[in-house]
Amino acid sequence: MSHKEVPNFLSSAEEIHPDAHSTPPSENRTIPTDKEIRQLTWKRDIRIIPLVFLFYLCSFLDRVNIGNAKLAGLTQDINMSEDEYNGALSIFFVGYILFEVPSNMMVNKVGPRLWIAVIQLVWGVIMMSMAAAGLVPAILFYLSIWYTRREQAKRIAIFFCCLAASGAVGGLLAFGIVRLDGVQNLAGWQWIFILEAIPTLVLSIVCYFALPDFPETTPFLNEHERGVLLDILKADAGPVSDKGSNISWDQFRVSFRDWLLYGYCIIALGVIVDIYSVGMFLPSIIYGMGFQALTAQAMTVPPYIIAGIFTVLNGFSASKREERGIHAIIPLLFAMLGFILLMALNDDKKNLPGLYFAAILITTGSFSAYGAIGPWFTNNFSGRTKRSVAVAFITCVGNVGGVIAGQIYRAEDSPHYRHGHLAAMIFCVVTVIGSLVMKTALIRINKKRDNMTAEERLEIIKNGDMSTLINRVI
Repeated sequence: MSHKEVPNFLSSAEEIHPDAHSTPPSENRTIPTDKEIRQLTWKRDIRIIPLVFLFYLCSFLDRVNIGNAKLAGLTQDINMSEDEYNGALSIFFVGYILFEVPSNMMVNKVGPRLWIAVIQLVWGVIMMSMAAAGLVPAILFYLSIWYTRREQAKRIAIFFCCLAASGAVGGLLAFGIVRLDGVQNLAGWQWIFILEAIPTLVLSIVCYFALPDFPETTPFLNEHERGVLLDILKADAGPVSDKGSNISWDQFRVSFRDWLLYGYCIIALGVIVDIYSVGMFLPSIIYGMGFQALTAQAMTVPPYIIAGIFTVLNGFSASKREERGIHAIIPLLFAMLGFILLMALNDDKKNLPGLYFAAILITTGSFSAYGAIGPWFTNNFSGRTKRSVAVAFITCVGNVGGVIAGQIYRAEDSPHYRHGHLAAMIFCVVTVIGSLVMKTALIRINKKRDNMTAEERLEIIKNGDMSTLINRVI
């Protein structure tokens, strides 16, 4: 069977690692065949990807339902002002900022299966922000230890597609759930929170029993499969040595000395402001176009569906071309156009089709850009501890964007939110500029590495940060 005939749409043997067949096998194992590699890829995908997709789908669904609950009467029923509502949204993200790095260290220590299950259980019961804080960096880190850098773009794109899917599902569910208003003396918005939390609780149990732990220890793989996978992952990681579930404090310290960490923080902050602006305020933005509240909830569905499709397509393209920066920049240019249209057309109700098209642009552009940015920073940090810390810290700083998004769409600016759209567009510009600078810098780093002498490489190894010797994904 040729690679083009492989039924698995996610990977071919070459995608695992270009040198998979030339990498010397460990422990006297034979070199794996194309068929073995394809079977191993399919086995991982069918077990891991649906689970992490559902985990994050339900998590983000729980987060964005606040926007639908607002339209269903939340603020009126509890006498909450618009400023208090925005403040509550911002305070919610404080837990994200404080607990993401410690949470990812726990993933590395106790294992992803147990820790992700605990996160979902606590989140589903009390919607505690410090619990939800750990999920995204945990899953990004988890995918990075099961897949090579080249494989990750597709999987993370599918993972982030659930951001858009949760928006679509949330709008549809809210449209139906609010009709339970008055049942058991509960308001429609209360039913939104109750019913949308149940899948998260169920999945916490599924996670504990079904999610594979680390490749080195999981019974999900037999010994031969484990050996083949570890050889492939080791070849992809290059000279950096991972130590299983042990925390390397040397890698921990090196993480914060790497300027890439702070560059990616700026990029992530900009795009996450836009994602949460859309996630928390799209129902209000569409409501401001003149739709009724229930209709506005239903009308959020098409933008999210389109965004999900383009997130996957963009991720697959980034994987095929082994490129990340341009795949982040182009979607953001469309998001910028969308924000400009929302500001330019919002005084004329005759421009409703243009306004709705702009809503599609900001949703699609923001979400599909993050589908390329996520695997970009997971690809460029090597060493299990360093990667777990870097992914968590970048996500932590990025979630400051949730605090910002909760403040830029102010009550006094409704229904057009001109100032909010302007601020969100500025953050698009920041991310575009940051991505251009990062891409240019990484190209230079790769050229400098290629021209290193043996003495220079030895000095880097002595200093302990061997990740400098890997090829950076641009």
